Amino acid sequence: MSAHTQTAEKGQNTTLLCQESYVCSGTDEAIFECDECRSLQCQRCEEELHQPERLRNHERTRIRPGHVPYCDSCKGANGNIMHASMTGSRQIAAVRCQVCKINLCVECQKRTHAGGNRRKHPVTVYHAGKAQEQEEEEGMDEETKRRKMTEKVVSFLLVDETEEIQLRNEEDFIKKLDCSPDQHLKVVSIFGNTGDGKSHTLNHTFFYGREVFKTSPAQESCTVGVWAAYDPVRKVVVIDTEGLLGATVNLSQRTRLLLKVLAISDLVIYRTRADRLHNDLFKFLGDASEAYLKHFTKELKATTARCGLDVPLSTLGPGVIIFHETVYTKLLGSDHPSEVPEKLIQDRFRKLSCFPEAFSSIHYKGTRTYNPPTDFSGLRRAVEQQLENNTTRSPRQPGVIYKALKALSDRFSGEIPDDQMAHSSFFPDEYFTCSSVCLSCGCGCKKSMNHTKEGVPHESKSRCRYSHQYDNRVYTCKACYERGMEVSVVPKTSASTDSPWLGLAKYAWSGYVIECPNCGVVYRSRQYWFGNQDPVNTVVRTEIEHVWPGTDGFLKDNNNAAQRLLDGMNFMAQSVSELSLGPTKAVTSWLTDQIAPAYWRPNSQILSCKKCNTPFKDNDTKHHCRACGEGFCDGCSSKTRPVPERGWGPAPVRVCDNCYDNRGIQLDVAELPSDEEGGTLIARKVGEAVQNTLGAVVTAMDIPLGLVKDAARPAYWVPDHEILHCHNCRKEFSIKLSKHHCRACGQGFCDECSHDRRAVPSRGWDHPVRVCFNCNKKPGDL
Repeated sequence: MSAHTQTAEKGQNTTLLCQESYVCSGTDEAIFECDECRSLQCQRCEEELHQPERLRNHERTRIRPGHVPYCDSCKGANGNIMHASMTGSRQIAAVRCQVCKINLCVECQKRTHAGGNRRKHPVTVYHAGKAQEQEEEEGMDEETKRRKMTEKVVSFLLVDETEEIQLRNEEDFIKKLDCSPDQHLKVVSIFGNTGDGKSHTLNHTFFYGREVFKTSPAQESCTVGVWAAYDPVRKVVVIDTEGLLGATVNLSQRTRLLLKVLAISDLVIYRTRADRLHNDLFKFLGDASEAYLKHFTKELKATTARCGLDVPLSTLGPGVIIFHETVYTKLLGSDHPSEVPEKLIQDRFRKLSCFPEAFSSIHYKGTRTYNPPTDFSGLRRAVEQQLENNTTRSPRQPGVIYKALKALSDRFSGEIPDDQMAHSSFFPDEYFTCSSVCLSCGCGCKKSMNHTKEGVPHESKSRCRYSHQYDNRVYTCKACYERGMEVSVVPKTSASTDSPWLGLAKYAWSGYVIECPNCGVVYRSRQYWFGNQDPVNTVVRTEIEHVWPGTDGFLKDNNNAAQRLLDGMNFMAQSVSELSLGPTKAVTSWLTDQIAPAYWRPNSQILSCKKCNTPFKDNDTKHHCRACGEGFCDGCSSKTRPVPERGWGPAPVRVCDNCYDNRGIQLDVAELPSDEEGGTLIARKVGEAVQNTLGAVVTAMDIPLGLVKDAARPAYWVPDHEILHCHNCRKEFSIKLSKHHCRACGQGFCDECSHDRRAVPSRGWDHPVRVCFNCNKKPGDL
């Protein structure tokens, strides 16, 4: 509408008035619309106008609430039949020109009233109601309804180029699709080389040419990652992928992403604009089929069981339509009409030794474009025919589609090392298998990616070689092996039936033992005075196993006799210390009071700090101020100065905060120490000197004790100097926070994270010992 056009009754269209003014002078409400008179008529005008015999057969429509008339120009009046044929249907009027007395749609108004004096004509604006829109839809043909359904469809990024899903959950996926959660859908995806027009093909095949998926004439690829959109007409999720052979980074990860999309698809369109079918097409489909059967079939079955999906995910791959567009060459099979194009494609697969067994079907659809634009009608019919076939791939809810994609993304993810790549295939095993390499022999793990998250150990089909650095030998009982059982055994300090102290005594006399759970003790290293044989030659078999990164290794030295002895001694010392804590405190307090100066308050009377009133606990130390003699905590009596008036000088001694601030106050003569008190003071000084000396001796003894602990440490324990914080809660160790080793994994923990007790037979601890929180949660024997 022109900006200069004047409007009358602008806004809400309340009442339609008679446009004939034959009887009513244009003041009565319109009741009928005469299609041949091209006007709205009131009751009186309609009766008078149609009295003549030649006008009685005019087609008249009773006006409903919210009615909007059709455009008069689009009906073919005034020679404007061309516009009606171009639009394909009768257009609803947008305005009525009060001067010209005609109804106009937007296009006709722009064409007839955009210039000259007509642009100043006053107009009445029509507003179509819901009833009119419904009536309009009822009058549409099926093709127009389909176009209207796809007008609001938009695409969204599903997975980016780093294989990261861009949606939080399945509810977000359903919201982006703008469909019902209970709607059963199929998935259609497209593949092909970059620049072959994949996005353009999807737009014209499913969305009637609307640019739902972005297209661009630039050299750079306009599709990065995986994009999706919902086709409400055919009830399918349409997926656009990144082109092959493009100049991109992370090529390996992006190629792997294509197979994930293929795995969740029900129909795959391979788009090619090559005049002749290249070998890359057949090799891509052949390699994709092999990788699908080898890696994805098992994972899809596991996803069905793990997620509890009501609709089983088909282990048979999607159907494939090869859409081949040529310009100068004939289509496949046109030279020999008797030969089916699909048979020629199968012959081509066999010649290249590529076998697409994973795909449920392979169809060929070609079109030859003599003059643009490309004809997509044949492809559209082929796609609709395949979507109607539910024999191998049935529709499923959008939540099932998202769960399948999420499961495949979680399983097959992570970086792909370039040095392990086999570039002879589109989808090499390195895309989907574990990247761990044995530290001893260098062979790779053949399990699926991220299998350790499910507790599945590493595995390799090749045999490993022995490495002294890792000592990757495993002992098995020879007697059990001859009976058809394979039981692993380890050298250890004592048998499981021996008590800790008896086991230490036997170890000192006859050495370490090898114990089988079925046969009992089968070997002692010093059973005889001489002539003891090696266990490998007598009672055990040796197997070489792989050493995977992050595993505990194969340390066979489980002789923990020295650590057991230290643990026992520490336990005894701690028990004696705890039992004697009360009497020791009482005796120490009594002795302190005996040698304390007379002006000191007795320890038995000091229940709380004189300044901060903090109650003293059993383990708290009471400190006397050398000036006033009251009892204080360490924080309130940490300052020092000489107290010559009490006989403490010239060296600084402990005083409370109050006495330190009042250092200028002199004591009365009566308060000066007597000769008897002076002797007591000397005894107190001697006692403090002895106490400080003993403290220094104990501190000096801690150093060789640490050396003894390092020497007694089992080989799999992390050294104390390397443990800076708790392995679980990450608290930093200090004087007040002690280090404790887990007897299972050997890491350092605080007491709170390692207070559980459990036997660790694999490390030679047959009786309950300290284990960390994580090891205690492991099922079975440690």
